[in-house]
Amino acid sequence: MSTLPVDLRSDTVTRPTPGMRRAMATAEVGDDLFGEDPTVRALEERVADLFGFPAGLFVPSGVMANQIALRLLAAPGQEVVCDAEAHILAHEEGSPARYGGIQTRTVSGERGLLSPGALERILRPGNAYTTGTRAVALEQTHTRAGGSVYPLETLRAVRRLTARAGVAVHLDGARIWNAHAATGTPLSAYGAPVADTLAVCLSKGLGAPVGSVLLMAAGHLARARSLRHGLGGGMRQAGILAAAGLHALDHHLERIAEDHEHASLLAAGLREAGCAVRPPETNIVLVDTPGAEDVVGRAAREGVLVTAPGPDLVRLVTHLDVGRRACRRAVEVLAAVVPDSGRGTGGSAHAGPVQHWKESEVA
Repeated sequence: MSTLPVDLRSDTVTRPTPGMRRAMATAEVGDDLFGEDPTVRALEERVADLFGFPAGLFVPSGVMANQIALRLLAAPGQEVVCDAEAHILAHEEGSPARYGGIQTRTVSGERGLLSPGALERILRPGNAYTTGTRAVALEQTHTRAGGSVYPLETLRAVRRLTARAGVAVHLDGARIWNAHAATGTPLSAYGAPVADTLAVCLSKGLGAPVGSVLLMAAGHLARARSLRHGLGGGMRQAGILAAAGLHALDHHLERIAEDHEHASLLAAGLREAGCAVRPPETNIVLVDTPGAEDVVGRAAREGVLVTAPGPDLVRLVTHLDVGRRACRRAVEVLAAVVPDSGRGTGGSAHAGPVQHWKESEVA
């Protein structure tokens, strides 16, 4: 067995590469709270330009980016519509209600993706007696659905629908880089033409240690900066962190396709071993199995780290720190610990549902 574990819990577990560390160490910095950090400004401008937005704001996390965006688009007492398994609901500590006073209403999308038809039936104009929908939040790629990708035409159709209804669109693009790699769709097409605000993460597929960029109209920037400060996200010499994002854009964007190849390798190997594997679209592999938490624990003891996003579901996520050899090792271990897999332990690994199952907190 390898000395180091094969860590497939999330694409957030990557370590900065030597080149990234050098870029961070030599970054030109200033006080970003005063708008004086040149490296932060360079990152904000570059990401905004990639997606066709006039303004960007560097923030510590994707959660903060999403919550600032929702507060830009919806006032307290107003409504945001999203998928029932959206990250903004499942993994963000009730923040729309807690910090923004925003009501959320959900639709169960197919593979987490909301269709224009489903949205058309649920959007409400609002009046003196009815809460109105002010924004729709979409997720690209959809985390809990296994990295599913919104087709560009669906995004365009949603945009046309919401424009007619006077409703804004926020795109949680934490893994939008994966959608770009999977489809070849230009980043610019995923940006301003289909969304009013867009949050992109630097610490997932791109492999930076921390940070997201929120993209928006120029008129929103001053309030977004104020909201960031109020949420505790104001940073000083943040160029050290922003430099990692710039390095990642230069060196890690094109290689994301390798993560998808490795996810396909995992899925094929596990399927051959008799596991019930959902076909991966990007870098997330979902395995349906009873006793998922037990599987997680047994795999960890063999040096393979995965998560259980549900009581009967195991998740594996590929990233730049996991290569083909590590994937093969993961297949060997999981084939032996997943109940009823071809080379596994049959039904003896777990006799029934986990009694004290706790959902993984890693998104």
